[in-house]
Amino acid sequence: MRARRCAIVTMEPRENLEFNLALLSEGGNGLQTVLAWVAVAPHTGGEVAVTAGEVELLGKVSPSAWCDLDDLAALHPPLLIEALLSKSLLVREGSDADGRDRRLRDTHWRSASAAMHYASRWHGVDTEAMGREFEEVSGQTLLERLGPSPPPVRERVDRDRRIRLPAGEASSLDALLAHRATCRNFDRSSALTQAQFAGVLYRTYGARAVDDFAPGVQLLKKGVPSAGGLHATEAYLLVQRVEGIEPGLYHYHPVDHALEPVRTLTAIEAATLARRFVAAQAYFVDAQVMVIPTSRF
Repeated sequence: MRARRCAIVTMEPRENLEFNLALLSEGGNGLQTVLAWVAVAPHTGGEVAVTAGEVELLGKVSPSAWCDLDDLAALHPPLLIEALLSKSLLVREGSDADGRDRRLRDTHWRSASAAMHYASRWHGVDTEAMGREFEEVSGQTLLERLGPSPPPVRERVDRDRRIRLPAGEASSLDALLAHRATCRNFDRSSALTQAQFAGVLYRTYGARAVDDFAPGVQLLKKGVPSAGGLHATEAYLLVQRVEGIEPGLYHYHPVDHALEPVRTLTAIEAATLARRFVAAQAYFVDAQVMVIPTSRF
């Protein structure tokens, strides 16, 4: 059986404040600081406490070359090895931890970027519940607690020093923009027509042409700008209510102007996932379609 160190792990020496009843009985306040190591490994999806001995051992195991576990046990305490395997910081070949680690390796993240990305993701956030809890605990609304907001514009000079600009001539574009509005209210009793749905997708993500830029190099021409003409941003869709399309997750194919089914969902499953996507912000949950932009690196 072989193992190696996981691809990416960062170590943080952390100082924690803890309560110790024995210290309280000695006449103190019962509080003590405890120094500990914490490992942040993106493939584990969280943090894990490690000992100084485990940190030292990890520094002696290659993240690229596999080593035989028996050979490793001949050089290092077996209990440390087993502890690191159980925490998925050492990964056993063919294990679930190895699979997660390989998927992370395939993304070619820089270590600091991967740690930041995975550590800063939201988990189990429900903004409605948090708002209610805040008001229950504080007895105030957010506005009462935080006070008035700052001015809508940061003014850098006095009013009489501003250089006034002429208004632009009204055009058909102005008339179109005047009719545009941001909506936070979605009618659960209605569905988008396929024509409406397809039109928005094509205008924002659809490829109007494919350019054979060089041998083996094709560039997409879209209605939105993209640095270098790479158009690395694609659309994944959570469909809740579109005529003729089952609720579910889809990938939009910009060249074929077609949907690729990723996962079929019931209406209840789709609504539950939508609520998770928007951290329970109620005014977005009922959107007929949610677009999840993703970029290929």
